[in-house]
Amino acid sequence: MTTAPAVLCAEKNAAIRQSFSRQGLMQTLGVEIVRLAPGEVVLRLPYSERAAQQQGGFHGGAIGALADVAGGYAAMTLAPEGDEVTTVEYKINFLAAFGDGELRACGRVVRAGKRIIVTTAEVVHRAADGAETPCAVMQQTIAPVRRRY
Repeated sequence: MTTAPAVLCAEKNAAIRQSFSRQGLMQTLGVEIVRLAPGEVVLRLPYSERAAQQQGGFHGGAIGALADVAGGYAAMTLAPEGDEVTTVEYKINFLAAFGDGELRACGRVVRAGKRIIVTTAEVVHRAADGAETPCAVMQQTIAPVRRRY
């Protein structure tokens, strides 16, 4: 596991929130940041027709995107100042399907190197009664890239 600072600095927090606000897909799906910490990000996706497939469940593409972005922003919390990140690859396992409630993706950095950052993300379904069930797990490789704006 990567050793990270105890608290995310205000500048990094602001940079991540600003970057997230430009994520068109996340905005379209209604995804919210729940938690930002060094090496960890939690995102929330409430159920809606925008995130559903034809049978009424959360779409695998929405689940994959949620996991990808959670892992990516977890990586960005530890990326060099002035860098953003881009996904090189990820592998996801879908564990169960759900068609209500919300999904929460917790992205965590496993190792932050100079050229690549390896993350994992766990996606859980949270029902209206608060019960949580694993939905998907992902492993991801991230590359830091210079900010272009």
